[in-house]
Amino acid sequence: MVRTYSSSEIKIKIKNFELLEVSSGKKNFLKNFFSDTATVIMFICNHCPYVKHINAELVRLANDFLSKGISFLAINSNDAKKYPEDSPKNMKKVYHKFNFPFPYFFDETQEVAKYYRAKCTPEFFIFSGKGNLCYHGQLDDSRPGNKIPVTGNDVRNVLKNILKKIKIQHTIVKPSYGCNIKWKDFYDN
Repeated sequence: MVRTYSSSEIKIKIKNFELLEVSSGKKNFLKNFFSDTATVIMFICNHCPYVKHINAELVRLANDFLSKGISFLAINSNDAKKYPEDSPKNMKKVYHKFNFPFPYFFDETQEVAKYYRAKCTPEFFIFSGKGNLCYHGQLDDSRPGNKIPVTGNDVRNVLKNILKKIKIQHTIVKPSYGCNIKWKDFYDN
C-alpha cells in the first residue's frame, strides 16, 4: 500500500454524474442523493486497510446525520481490473456486509475522482446545500495501528456546525491520507 495524501486545497462545487449504484445494479445520478442541507461525498474502496479501519464508523456517522437532512454518497474509483476486490460485484458484498445506509457508486471511467481531484481512500468532501465545498480531508486522526480511536470527529464537527447554521467562511482543509486511488493506465481508458 502506498501512503498518499489528499490535496491541501481544492476549490470546486458539487457536480452531478451518472454512475453505477452497486446495491441496485443500476446507473443513477448523484444529484438524486444530494441534500438541501449538506452532502458528504466519500471516496472509499473495498481493499484499502485505511477504509477497512473506518467502515463501521462510516455507518454510525451516516446513521447519526441522515435523519437530520444530510446525505452521504460513497464512491469507489479504483481500477477494478487490476484490483478485483474493488469490482462492483465485491462492492455490493461490502455494501451488504456493513449495511451501508448510503449509496455506494462505482466510478468506472474515474471521471468523478478526476473532477473532485481525489487522490486517496478514504477522502471526504462536504458540500453545503448550495453546493459549495465546506470541508475536504480526513474523517479523523485515527489510522490503522496508531491506537487513536475512530470517532469521525473532523467530519462530525463540520456537520454539527452546518446544522447549527454556523457560516463556514472558507473551505476547511484537514488533509487525509490512505491508499492512493488505483488509476487506470492511460491506454486503458
